[in-house]
Amino acid sequence: MTLEETRAAKDRIRAAHRSRRALMTAEERGAAGSALAHHGAAWASGVTQESASTVCVYLGVGAEPPTLPLIAALYDGGHRVLLPVCEPGRELKWVFWAPGIELARSRFAPILEPVGTRHEIEVAGEAAALFIPATAVDLDGSRVGQGGGYYDKFLGHLASAGKHIPLAAVLYDEELLPAGRIPVEEFDRPVPGVVLPSGFRRLANAAAAGSPAAGQ
Repeated sequence: MTLEETRAAKDRIRAAHRSRRALMTAEERGAAGSALAHHGAAWASGVTQESASTVCVYLGVGAEPPTLPLIAALYDGGHRVLLPVCEPGRELKWVFWAPGIELARSRFAPILEPVGTRHEIEVAGEAAALFIPATAVDLDGSRVGQGGGYYDKFLGHLASAGKHIPLAAVLYDEELLPAGRIPVEEFDRPVPGVVLPSGFRRLANAAAAGSPAAGQ
């Protein structure tokens, strides 16, 4: 498959799942958000061994899986929660979240970002767990993101720095696809697990992802 064909296939997958997400009711999203908070917090508790830690999460907006309940659950559980801020060059910086923190529309992506002191990868790289966005993941761990490339680049930085943080993508159940369904580009980074409204699912490549705790 050529690079153009690979990107076109990803675009089709992304568009199909965004269309399905747009048809969900507010009640369905709310129920999914509550379930994701429960299962995500349980997974984070496992990988942090129930100790208060720094956890990187993202704020789902629009039809994305709602992550604000998860963010609140992690904070209430004693964790320090970092949310991403998009910077030029597809770079991410991170701001600590607390209830009532001001949120602003990103200049570079259709997301809301926390207002506050922005921290570099040296801070995020010490996190004990990382939740990342996706529009689909297959059972091999191949991921279709939002299309911006921010997280692939961030995960590349972590790998270059020798940081192997347990991570999971957050999805609706219908977005976990059979193995081999998602084509892979050179810069793509596999995910070892996913948090779904139905629960946490460890994927086949978890052992190869560089973190023995990735699939707890």
